[in-house]
Amino acid sequence: MNKNSKKLIKNIRVNILKKTYEANSSHIGSCYSIVEILYVLYFLKLKKKDTFILSKGHAALALYCTLFEKKILSKVSLDSYGKNNTILMAHASHKVKGVEFSTGSLGHGLPYAVGKALGEKINKSKSKIYVLISDGELNEGTTWESLLFASFHKLDNLFIIIDYNKIQSLDFVKNVLKIEPLKQKLNSFNCNVSKIDGHNINQITKSLKFKNNNKPNVIIANTIKGKGVKFMENTVLWHYKSPNKEQLSDAMKDLK
Repeated sequence: MNKNSKKLIKNIRVNILKKTYEANSSHIGSCYSIVEILYVLYFLKLKKKDTFILSKGHAALALYCTLFEKKILSKVSLDSYGKNNTILMAHASHKVKGVEFSTGSLGHGLPYAVGKALGEKINKSKSKIYVLISDGELNEGTTWESLLFASFHKLDNLFIIIDYNKIQSLDFVKNVLKIEPLKQKLNSFNCNVSKIDGHNINQITKSLKFKNNNKPNVIIANTIKGKGVKFMENTVLWHYKSPNKEQLSDAMKDLK
């Protein structure tokens, strides 16, 4: 990772922290687990005709901060996050410049992405569809129905990235609904399946390479909830908790 990449990723995490504190909002842990994935998509991968959908809409602030670094969102817009009459809310809204689809209720982003990918296939477009889902969304029937549909229609233009941080809103995934053996299950749906370190830029980039083999692509990105701030990492509490002034200061020290 070069200095510019490190700086951008740090800026995204710092802005997530500041805006979460200022708005007294939630989901900072969920935001921090996807920062490197968003960096690769927006700074290394997405082309003009490609589409990205954030299905785990509760991590919208991570997307907003990435769009700010990409100069798609202004500072004035970002500073309005969580304030009265803002369109930058805690869940992703298509009213925000650069956001394709409103999400928040889990299990809806992937079906939309599948439909979008099918449409691009029918139109013989070379554009790619990228969708980032949470591991908690693997509890949703719409996820597995979408995988069946994507495989049947040979949607190799579809890239499904699973943020596998292993923590849901109130507990660890394994205690809520067991989803392992995950890779074997996804392979049985006739997908291209890869397991990567979701914080490794090179691994993320390599996993998003187009294979042209009539199979949808699923990337199991092993991530750390709260990545970057030690006292937030791998902790259920930081799904909903907002940092106080002392925690803000401590977190900033970790992010330096």
